[in-house]
Amino acid sequence: MAATTLAAALAQAAGVDFEVPDGGETIPLPGFAVVTGFFSVVGIVIAGALLRWSARPAQRFGWTAVSLTAISLVPPLLSGADTATTTTLLGLHLVPATVMIPSLTRSLRTRTD
Repeated sequence: MAATTLAAALAQAAGVDFEVPDGGETIPLPGFAVVTGFFSVVGIVIAGALLRWSARPAQRFGWTAVSLTAISLVPPLLSGADTATTTTLLGLHLVPATVMIPSLTRSLRTRTD
């Protein structure tokens, strides 16, 4: 959450406005932390479920998490925001993925080996 919010704050300081044309509202910085935290918990729940019910939880989690990350890239592309905002939102989707996916995958491997 901290890495995503920090990256969003740096982007905002560099001039990215995070204004989404649908409704004309600007995404507030705390919104990045809340959404990142929520979906990180969803990832932890998925990892826990796979640990309990899958024969190969680390492998299944990796494929599931990468697939869900790819799907999460679609809304920024459809938002109608300017190029800077869209590009930054895409990058901000990848920040928590690069932190959470390897960490949880490693954790699942350690618990099943």
